[in-house]
Amino acid sequence: MSKGILGTKIGMTQIWKGDRAVPVTVVLAGPCPVVQRKTAATDGYEAVQVAFSPKSEKRITRPQLGHLKKAGVGGMRYLREFRDFTPDGDTITLDIFGEGDKIDATGISKGRGTQGVMRRWNFSGGPASHGSKKWHRRPGSIGQRKTPGRVYKGKRMAGHWGVERVTVQNLEVVEIRASENLILIKGAIPGMTGSLVELRQAVKGAK
Repeated sequence: MSKGILGTKIGMTQIWKGDRAVPVTVVLAGPCPVVQRKTAATDGYEAVQVAFSPKSEKRITRPQLGHLKKAGVGGMRYLREFRDFTPDGDTITLDIFGEGDKIDATGISKGRGTQGVMRRWNFSGGPASHGSKKWHRRPGSIGQRKTPGRVYKGKRMAGHWGVERVTVQNLEVVEIRASENLILIKGAIPGMTGSLVELRQAVKGAK
């Protein structure tokens, strides 16, 4: 069973564990009402669909609003599925996790605009002296000779960087403050402050 919950990234801080300062990311997670339960008989797989973050009903499409109201839920901003998860009750809270658990955090990475190859791909750049002129941060040659006579797809070049779905695995839950719906996770997780974060139980054996 892959337990999961949705949350909002609050920011980073540090807490003390004995005589050691531990850097943590604070996430406001849940409560997440259950909107739909999918089964192998009706949908071909087992999953639960949950909602998070209230939103004005005027800003939601009618089909989506009808889907939410069918489950007795008001306007919500996010809908996500967690496969092979059959929670008890109609609301998912931080009770599904405990301190010391390993989880995977998924979010949308920060956007950094259009960047060159040195910042985007950590290229070393060209020579900085000995007659070099206006070639310090260039990528160098990108072609082959006669064969194949084209640039391969996926070539590491300058371009847009960030705004990608990123998952960081095997993060440790340091502390859970259930009364405030806060979970403190050791280390950094992807995304900017205020962005959506998906927290899932880590798969055993994953690196």
